[in-house]
Amino acid sequence: MSFSFFKALRPKTPQELAKAIKDSLMGLDTKTVVEVKLLEKALEEVEKNFSAMKVMLLGDGEVEPNVDQILQLAVEVCKEDVVSLFFHKLSILGWEARKDLVQCWSILLKQKVGSTYCCVQFLENHSDLLDFLVAGYDNKEIALNCGNMLRECIKFPTLAKYILESPSFELFFKYVELANFDVASDAFSTFKDLLTKHPDAVSEFLTSHYVEFFEQYETLLTSSNYVTRRQSLKLLSEFLLEPPSSHIMKKYIAEVQHFKVMMTLLTDTSKNIQISAFHIFKIFVANPNKPREIKVILAKNHERLLELLNNLSAGKGGDDDQFEEEKELIIKEIQKVSQLPDLAS
Repeated sequence: MSFSFFKALRPKTPQELAKAIKDSLMGLDTKTVVEVKLLEKALEEVEKNFSAMKVMLLGDGEVEPNVDQILQLAVEVCKEDVVSLFFHKLSILGWEARKDLVQCWSILLKQKVGSTYCCVQFLENHSDLLDFLVAGYDNKEIALNCGNMLRECIKFPTLAKYILESPSFELFFKYVELANFDVASDAFSTFKDLLTKHPDAVSEFLTSHYVEFFEQYETLLTSSNYVTRRQSLKLLSEFLLEPPSSHIMKKYIAEVQHFKVMMTLLTDTSKNIQISAFHIFKIFVANPNKPREIKVILAKNHERLLELLNNLSAGKGGDDDQFEEEKELIIKEIQKVSQLPDLAS
């Protein structure tokens, strides 16, 4: 008598699993989604396949994953166009399936065939999927999943460069100020990665889009939202001070409008914002090639500025000695400028 029906099911090969995932995601069609029972059954099938994908990529706690199978699965999900389905069906998936997908996505992206990251190459050829992930911030149900997947993509220079150059990038100026704190914070994390992960790409982007970018960035620096003001100030310091962006910094600190914004932030009611503003303000003042207009503003406001700076301390956790040394140099420079004879307007 045969007892073959008691045998454990043979694990799917990468090709079979990719096909099963594709079929189950394709099963989430318009007709299925509106029928509760059909949808439940279809989602169960997706979750089962996602669990199998997770085991193949991460192991099951007892058996280590097979490197060749991981690579083959990455190749197959690209070949079968499963990657597009991952993105487009995300909003229909249940919480657990989304969580598994996000975890698997970071592993799939890292798989290389020769010198080529196959999933990265797929996205380079289907860049609209990156725009789709960015727009995911508009849907609070999947916003954090999209954010996680986006940040994994941004680790790769070509994908980060595409998003920076895409019209979708401008949406971040809206997303970082959304009323939902969790979504806004996640969007700012992605925004920060875009502006800091690949300094050369950022420098190229800022060179080409200088005026429009800093016009929009000023809206963050002058936002009524304390968190937005503080985060955007700290981020500004980070990407302006990167060596590849030195020419951007020189241009920025030569413009009166930006200087006025920092002057305003120096008087903010928050000490944290005052300190962050000081670290950018000092670059304007220390600039040996300050424009005359900035010298005039310093001279006119020197008494108020000196009083403000004398009352400013490094704050909790700051380096008091370095801060005081920098502050003293800036105070001396302001005093020197205020005594220049040719600044009368």
